[in-house]
Amino acid sequence: MANRVLLTIGTRKGVFVADSARARQSFVLRGPFGTGVPVYSTLIDDRGTPRLYASSCSPFFGMKLLCSRDLGRTFKETASAPAFPKDDGRALANIWALAVGDGKKELWCGVEPASLFRSHDGGNSWEMMPGISNHEHSRKWEPGAGGLCLHTILRDGNRVHLGISTGGHYLSEDGGRTFRASNQGVGAGFAPDPYPEFGQCVHKIARHDDAPGRLYMQNHGGWADWTGPGGPRPNIGVLRSDDYGRSWRSIAAGLPSDFGFPIVVHPHDADTVYVLPLEPATRTCPGGAPAVWRSENGGESWSRLSKGLPRKQTYFTVQRDAMTIDRLKAPALYFGTTTGQLWIGREGGERFECLFDSLPPIHNVKVAVV
Repeated sequence: MANRVLLTIGTRKGVFVADSARARQSFVLRGPFGTGVPVYSTLIDDRGTPRLYASSCSPFFGMKLLCSRDLGRTFKETASAPAFPKDDGRALANIWALAVGDGKKELWCGVEPASLFRSHDGGNSWEMMPGISNHEHSRKWEPGAGGLCLHTILRDGNRVHLGISTGGHYLSEDGGRTFRASNQGVGAGFAPDPYPEFGQCVHKIARHDDAPGRLYMQNHGGWADWTGPGGPRPNIGVLRSDDYGRSWRSIAAGLPSDFGFPIVVHPHDADTVYVLPLEPATRTCPGGAPAVWRSENGGESWSRLSKGLPRKQTYFTVQRDAMTIDRLKAPALYFGTTTGQLWIGREGGERFECLFDSLPPIHNVKVAVV
């Protein structure tokens, strides 16, 4: 039986690893590894002997991928990182997403500028996937505040969902060979056309294996008071699809803000979903009082979870990959902040406590039971 809860924590100053017994009473922290270099993506590959991966993207020393085969006690660079062909005209700026593939050592990687790569040997060599990387829209996408990033990779057999900021949601139904924009009902607040074919600033997409046709999306909301071309766009920030991402509808009613970055689905219940709303202008906690909001009916209604969190004068941001949930019977929710705190929400977020309070700004949190 797997008996350790393992966390990878990507920060502005390297990657940390924390682990605990299944009871999660206390966590031991190791790191940083890749010291001083931002880490925006991590992956715990628990197929067979666990392997931990972390991006290590320096504007001065280049793009690297780190790998640990000893549960995060040591990390080594893989033989290479993804790279564009010499005649492509684009240069790798960041690694935003890592996901497992079909083969035992197959990895998928989303990068900036928005493109998709695949490795068949655990990250030692990479090939660009042209179906999205050279899509007819790819040279028309514009960067969001965080860059032009392919940040979400969700795979369901031959169906592949990608989230791109600012490109939108792209869907493949042939295993990643070809993709099409699939943004019906996904709004864009910053464009004259409220519902364009592509160009939306999707922040994150999530799904549950038991309900593959249903997806949840945190989109770039916060446009209810927009007075420019196209008029106001309320409730475009939190969405749901029930047809494999072909169309989307709002489930933002009842939230204090439809702006936010992460969205997470409960591991044992496809109807239970979590978001962390932020003020759209400042990207900080509404009213200075942080809270996670949970729906237990697929987004039809929401409840506020804040027990143990600060009640006032707290203005952090939680980024798109900085919230996750483990798969234990009574799962715990985790989120990391741009002010360096890592929080655990026990019993599915019923009560929070701070595990670590002085880390560098946190970009990414992943969890696995190994």
